[in-house]
Amino acid sequence: MRRIGILTSGGDAPGMNAAIRAAVRACAQNGVIPVGIHRGYNGLIHSDVVELDARSVNGITSRGGTMLYTARCEEFKTDAGLQMAVNACNYLGLNGIIAIGGDGTFRGAGKLSAAGINTICIPATIDNDIGCTHYSIGFDTAANTAIGAIDKLADTMQSHERTSIVEVMGHGAGHLALYVGIAVGATAILIPEKPFDFEQDVLEHIREGKYRNKHHHLIIVSEGVADTLAIAQRIRDELGLDTRATIIGHIQRGGSPTARDRVMATRMGHFAIEALLAGKTNQVVCYRNSQLVLTPIDEALQMKKSLDSYMYRVAKEVSI
Repeated sequence: MRRIGILTSGGDAPGMNAAIRAAVRACAQNGVIPVGIHRGYNGLIHSDVVELDARSVNGITSRGGTMLYTARCEEFKTDAGLQMAVNACNYLGLNGIIAIGGDGTFRGAGKLSAAGINTICIPATIDNDIGCTHYSIGFDTAANTAIGAIDKLADTMQSHERTSIVEVMGHGAGHLALYVGIAVGATAILIPEKPFDFEQDVLEHIREGKYRNKHHHLIIVSEGVADTLAIAQRIRDELGLDTRATIIGHIQRGGSPTARDRVMATRMGHFAIEALLAGKTNQVVCYRNSQLVLTPIDEALQMKKSLDSYMYRVAKEVSI
């Protein structure tokens, strides 16, 4: 194996650069030429690449985003687009591909593997919703970014005795919202995995807080589970409280990665190269039971990550 392509695809996540750096340095240690592919599968189709070396990735570990850029590529989903990607791999002399991203990235890598291109995937998404792995690159940084923003918001809301409705990202999963909600001591956490009764799970919790002389109430909402502005209005109408809605948005994807994301991404990037060099293909690097292991892409895509029921129970019981 002489040349390995590295790409990032789908939504960006803090720590992607650390994974790229580790993969590039691991290639250099083994006499392999690392080739950076710009803008995911779109760059692969159009041979938008650059040869990298150990020095070209200096100083990127602390940077958010991805130095290779990222994109979603509808063309790659077609048979013609896939064939163009395979042709590009052959033309560029790529013996393998490291694909960093989420489920969509894995599906693309699986198609490349079926077409004869060796592929290893690294899970990277702030939503932490990939079923085959306990942890995905970017989650810790996104959680800390949200917590920092909410802590600042809480200062001003407490000063004015207001109620805060804060929406965090999650892409249809509540792992980030639950984690953040526990960390900031939320009065209620609304997530898609747990149907909620607005009267009992929101209004009644606020009433109990007021009974205990609490003057600031914080409701965490996972994106897509409900209309955040409508929730704020309903609380305002039914309880007569001064309520504000805040959508944190895409700042959760940016920023310098935390130590956990830097170290985990570095381990996964190095592990992925070792797997390719050992002849493995069509695999996802997974973190389970404090160990890095490989899972076939097809199996990985079928796995669903359930919400931690104990964490949810803790969140409800300590909010009282």
